[in-house]
Amino acid sequence: MTLREMQVAMSGQLSGTPELRENASRDADVLLMHALGVGRTELFIRPERLLAEAEIARIASLIARRLAMEPIQYITGEQEFYGLPFRVTRATLIPRPETELLVEAVIARMPSAGRIVDVGTGSGAIAVSLAHALPEAAVEAVDISEAALEVARENAAANGVTVRFRLGDLLAGVEPGVDVVVSNPPYIPSGDRATMHPQVTEFEPSTALFAGEDGLEIYRRLIPQAWQTLRSGGLLAMEIGFGQEDGLRVLMTGWDGVEFLKDLQGIRRVVVGTKSSP
Repeated sequence: MTLREMQVAMSGQLSGTPELRENASRDADVLLMHALGVGRTELFIRPERLLAEAEIARIASLIARRLAMEPIQYITGEQEFYGLPFRVTRATLIPRPETELLVEAVIARMPSAGRIVDVGTGSGAIAVSLAHALPEAAVEAVDISEAALEVARENAAANGVTVRFRLGDLLAGVEPGVDVVVSNPPYIPSGDRATMHPQVTEFEPSTALFAGEDGLEIYRRLIPQAWQTLRSGGLLAMEIGFGQEDGLRVLMTGWDGVEFLKDLQGIRRVVVGTKSSP
């Protein structure tokens, strides 16, 4: 079988599953590049290349995983975020493009130097991106999962930045006087699980997705902890879910400059606020 014939066959297989049809061609190319260890250019300049049996077997294994709804990022172990490469595993949430708005919100409001704590760091995407963009800042990252922290440490090293990682529950044990607390916490209501895509619910860590009946469970704990941890005038920036603006506005009563930022789809995706001075 030639490379081009395999491309067509893979795309056809993926298109046969309604949930995968929209990105079938793209996914086929990504899986081919991963299986063969080649770049996109080679897929097009050598379409008549004959595939070895071992390569065909490897490709078949990857296709089977994708047909089982495993996210392509877990199959390849890679995801780009804020222009940087990140390793991802099933111990970590897959970084989403909309979370880049959270990073941008912090960068726009953060002096070049200062202390930043990323709560629930997962793959380290937010912490590493901030450390890369703000090299004079002291960035710390907390997660309750040691497996996630292992991945985050690898990503910090691979991207050449310094981040201090710690195992912990939210801000417990973090020394006060922080300039910025940033977090993309779990915020999906538990009742939404039944309507979500299986590639999310069956593969990504539930502890990084769901937060009680209304999705606000973590915010109720994190916001008062952030108040205790931030310096006066310090910034709290968090990603939020669809329709959670009213609940967050109540929870952030007493904070100054509370603002809700919209993503490219017009959804209020990020909330920011500063700790008022005494």
